[in-house]
Amino acid sequence: MNAVTEKKPRLTTSAMIASIASEGQRVQAAPFGKALVEYAANRPDIVGMTADLGKYTDMHLFAQAYPERFFQMGMAEQLLMAAAGGMAKEGLTPFATTYAVFGTRRAYDFIHQVIAEENLNVKICCALPGLTTGYGPSHQATEDLAMMRAIPGLTIVDPCDALDIEQAVPQIAEHKGPVYMRLLRGNVPLVLDEYNYKFELGKAKMLREGTDVLVISSGFMTMRSLEVAKQLDADKVNVAVLHCPTIKPLDEATILAEVRKAGRLVVVAENHSIVGGLGEAVASLLMREGVIPAKFRMLALPDAFLDAGALPTLHDRYGISAEKMNSRIKALLA
Repeated sequence: MNAVTEKKPRLTTSAMIASIASEGQRVQAAPFGKALVEYAANRPDIVGMTADLGKYTDMHLFAQAYPERFFQMGMAEQLLMAAAGGMAKEGLTPFATTYAVFGTRRAYDFIHQVIAEENLNVKICCALPGLTTGYGPSHQATEDLAMMRAIPGLTIVDPCDALDIEQAVPQIAEHKGPVYMRLLRGNVPLVLDEYNYKFELGKAKMLREGTDVLVISSGFMTMRSLEVAKQLDADKVNVAVLHCPTIKPLDEATILAEVRKAGRLVVVAENHSIVGGLGEAVASLLMREGVIPAKFRMLALPDAFLDAGALPTLHDRYGISAEKMNSRIKALLA
């Protein structure tokens, strides 16, 4: 008797591109581009810049709305950052977009020396953060937070969804000083509107309470954490989710207050290498303050060059899918 095996649907090439939305999930198109266009209507100092990636960072919407305020710098990320710094010195507020790998790895010295050292008012918004593309290490910015956290005075934002991005844009524009924001582009999932959520720069937000597990998360891993929390309700496992959209400066007071609630497994979940991201930032904070949770674990990408492939496959392989996260938490509680 031949065993019948159920075949999974073949993933198409589009599954390797930057959208992280699941099939049937609510999405909002181009929240960054739309929010920037709306906000810039009353801020003539705001200019848009990109390094040949306007369409792929949703900056093309700004270019269409304000062509006289849009600057296409070509495939020259160092020039992009240097020019943004120069414009900031003249009183403008540049929003500079590219892919995260190019904005950090290729242009790091220019961000460090031209922008951050002089505390210039440049907003660096970079698409494809962490494992949001399947095109291999050349495009996977799995170490961007580690690099950018090391720059003094640089504010770092890692939004969860379309609402987070939409609300973050005006706040980072009003913030005096340089900002690095991880950018989800295209059709971006919409989840936080179900939780009465409002983005506040520098603040972590408790999205749901729980007595068994505390998940501290950022970026789209907050979306995954909320999904897993709902799944674990069926197993009578009560999961709290604390969303930390601002990685630097970290909302230390809120994190410490939540971790000090005794008896919970504490898990930090992030779309970044286990080296140098939110997990290590939280671990360092707890160590400095002498706060020892019952059990502490980091759920992050490995310290490795990751494979190329379809995103659902890669998320499962590297442990950041909802299914893998669910099973990992259950194992830690066993």
